[in-house]
Amino acid sequence: MENDNSTVVKEFILLGLTQSRDIQLLVFVLVLIFYLIILPGNFLIILTIRSDPGLTAPLYVFLGNLAFLDASYSFTVAPRMLVDFVSEKKIISYRGCITQLFFLHFLGGGEGLLLVVMAFDRYVAICRPLHYLTVMNPRVCYALLLALWLGGFIHSIIQVALILHLPFCGPNQLDNFFCDVPQVIKLACTDTFVVELLMVFNSGLMTLLCFLALLSSYAVIFCHVRGSASEGKNKALSTCTTHVIIILLMFGPAIFIYTRPFRALPADKVVSFFHTVIFPLMNPVIYTLRNQEVKTSMRRLLSRHVVC
Repeated sequence: MENDNSTVVKEFILLGLTQSRDIQLLVFVLVLIFYLIILPGNFLIILTIRSDPGLTAPLYVFLGNLAFLDASYSFTVAPRMLVDFVSEKKIISYRGCITQLFFLHFLGGGEGLLLVVMAFDRYVAICRPLHYLTVMNPRVCYALLLALWLGGFIHSIIQVALILHLPFCGPNQLDNFFCDVPQVIKLACTDTFVVELLMVFNSGLMTLLCFLALLSSYAVIFCHVRGSASEGKNKALSTCTTHVIIILLMFGPAIFIYTRPFRALPADKVVSFFHTVIFPLMNPVIYTLRNQEVKTSMRRLLSRHVVC
């Protein structure tokens, strides 16, 4: 991955989430317990949706992909962070850093586009119900899924390409617990003003525009639902409210991190911690707790394979 002879840095030293040993151990225990409880829940959501013939609607296909993306996203940061908490030296290789950065933006970008797809699905289902089966047919659903994976890849490869063209000759200390663009770019041995603008445009501006577009689309949906007298009004409101909660959890921290100039703030590490470790696993669980069909199917699955 070293594309330039001036890149002599072979590894980066991660300064971690905090320098306090007591706080490190406390966070280690809390995150480990959290993962042991929540991560199996995400896999249970995926298994439930795949095994239940009654959950084949596009909404549940997208929810299964959300659970898969969030579980995969959490694996890019949390396992290494847990290991670093109990390690004296927190070192990541140059190649490892670039790889982590790639998957972080690949999966994160894909999830952001998936939320856009889910918003479109809800708009058609609620505002154009008579055309739903025609518009959201299986071919369209799979095309949208392919598009969001491709979009996440393009977004991430642009980030990596810009980083790979930067020379790194020291220092090599990253003031974070994982590799991300804002911290890595500051270690380059060159003027990074143009690259920073490109990064803000690629991650920050696109994140902000998607966030505003999503809020606008759900505002239209809420207005349509409030003005209707259909029996499914409460269900539609519950589903859309859940989507908005997930959007806030996903895009709020991302906007804070990527839409401003790359200057360190005291809250950066805390926001990054929740954005990369806590919220990804919580998103599918929040949705499932408010979706009666998935909860019912999950109970049936557990009763068949666990109780008996």
